[in-house]
Amino acid sequence: MNIGVFDSGLGGLSILKELIKKLPQYNYVYLGDNARVPYGGRSPEVVYEFTTHALDFLFAQNCHLVILACNTASSSALRKIQHEYIPKKYPNKRVLGVIKPTAETVVENNAVKVGIIATHSTIKSQSFIKEINKLNPSIQIWQNPAPLLVPIIEEDELQWQGLKSILKKYLQPLIVHKIDSLILGCTHYGLIEKTVQHMVGKKITIIHQGRVVAQKLKEYLIKHPDLDRKLAKKADYQFFVTDLNPRYEKMARFFFSKPIQIQQIHLSS
Repeated sequence: MNIGVFDSGLGGLSILKELIKKLPQYNYVYLGDNARVPYGGRSPEVVYEFTTHALDFLFAQNCHLVILACNTASSSALRKIQHEYIPKKYPNKRVLGVIKPTAETVVENNAVKVGIIATHSTIKSQSFIKEINKLNPSIQIWQNPAPLLVPIIEEDELQWQGLKSILKKYLQPLIVHKIDSLILGCTHYGLIEKTVQHMVGKKITIIHQGRVVAQKLKEYLIKHPDLDRKLAKKADYQFFVTDLNPRYEKMARFFFSKPIQIQQIHLSS
């Protein structure tokens, strides 16, 4: 059985890259719904519907565990999926998100003042605030939506001069609160981590979800040896997208330092 990794676009590749780096022995199936990216501006009902389409596909690919490497899906759809969809349709499967592991890491790092940049829907859900404050209500948190970053990253405009101006606009309202930690609350943002770190300075700890999720998955599998025994360990990696184009292939090569075979599929209910 495989581990599935799902994102609305290519940002989830940053999660998969870190998973393979830390846990290379497992079989992974990646699905990017880039034909319908971004999810950040869509309603919770639509995000839930799209996510269930992706889960149906990944479970059909013999995935026993799926990670929603998408903060929008994790914040808008995960709870309903775990409490309704999975028990009803796939009672033996498991679905995990990326927000709870991130919150746990913030607390483990002894953060006091935390800033968050994410999509509109993730910010609106207040999922990070809720998860962090469950663990430590004394942590102060400020968040700011950064809606233009996903399109810029998807279009591979990382060297565009305007990127820094936009980042300054998004980051400055957080920096003024003298934050000690900054959550990159969208998996796409991992691609601009170095630029963000340079802009906020070395004193602010950047929470990169790829590294966080990889470490937390390792811990999760140690705690669930029965699940771990079911997972195939042949280091086989498969990649699927809903819109195969040269830009996506180029970005995939950038992530993995070599060409990878990507298959295009169609998602439907």
